[in-house]
Amino acid sequence: MLSRRSLLLAFLADPPRRPRDFGIISGQLPPGPLNAITDVPGVLVGQTTLLEGPDIRTGVTVVLPHSGNLFRDKVRAAIHVGNGFGKLMGSTQVNELGEIESPIALTSTLNVPRVADSLLDYLLALPGNEAVRSINVVVGETNDGQLNNIRARRVGAPEVLAAIRSARSGPVEEGAVGAGTGTICFGWKGGIGTSSRQVSGHTVGVLVQSNYGGDLRIAGMPFPSGRPGPASADGSIMIVVATDAPLEHRALSRLASRAIWGLGRTGSTGSNGSGDYVISFSTVRTPTSPLRGDLLSPLFQAVIEATEEAVLNSLFLARTIVGNGIRVEALPVDRVVMEWKRRNGQ
Repeated sequence: MLSRRSLLLAFLADPPRRPRDFGIISGQLPPGPLNAITDVPGVLVGQTTLLEGPDIRTGVTVVLPHSGNLFRDKVRAAIHVGNGFGKLMGSTQVNELGEIESPIALTSTLNVPRVADSLLDYLLALPGNEAVRSINVVVGETNDGQLNNIRARRVGAPEVLAAIRSARSGPVEEGAVGAGTGTICFGWKGGIGTSSRQVSGHTVGVLVQSNYGGDLRIAGMPFPSGRPGPASADGSIMIVVATDAPLEHRALSRLASRAIWGLGRTGSTGSNGSGDYVISFSTVRTPTSPLRGDLLSPLFQAVIEATEEAVLNSLFLARTIVGNGIRVEALPVDRVVMEWKRRNGQ
């Protein structure tokens, strides 16, 4: 067994990144091969990161349920509101019809309308959509206004289209990238994180944009919050849940609500000023035999565990960012690992 000194030297020489690499495991279920939302077959993720001058620290992250024309080939979906202090565009139609017909985009608060307009440009230009006169685009946000000059509204059509063009299956870049470039989580640098679980022959994948506060817990271990950051637990998170399980809208809504339980495991307290949203979808477009309610419990456990780990991945993978006159430190991973090993007698 490695001593704490040997562990630190190994970390400095060839730093593992995610908590799982250090033996810090969230939950019991096995992850998929990539431990990412892209473990769900067909799901694509693309990102554009903007680090410009002294005060632009922002970007956009897109999740595509499949690579085709989403307006013509919609997916079953649901949106759950943990706390509604946010600007999630497109939610009412998703829950009314139980479908998503656009890429899911995450960005900065004041960029929601510009990103939505860019998604419209993309979808209207697709072959087969020439006569379309109504599209419901889905755009979520968190406020990156501490590190980023949010009033500049820097994300526009070129950045959104670049993210869509770059969308791929496979590994997902995490930390201070895309929509997570300027976010803060528990006073440490937050960002994009992802994780997955395999259970009952199905995969559940989660991607988060972490930007909230509370009392940080790392796989159950309390850890001090950083500074600067929200003085209270105020802040927001966007959670995207994908699965290849054959679920209808009602089951997807129930699945989405359990992601908030995973958020709670990280120490979030769901304050008055938090915007906590979950967008869930199934890649099975026309389920002939949707899962019954009594078969959903394993999927509930999967989404809870994957949400918790996705948040921790967003913290572990983030790096220190200086922007807008503020410096936000990355989570001190070496301290976290040493404390974890000490508490667990290693």
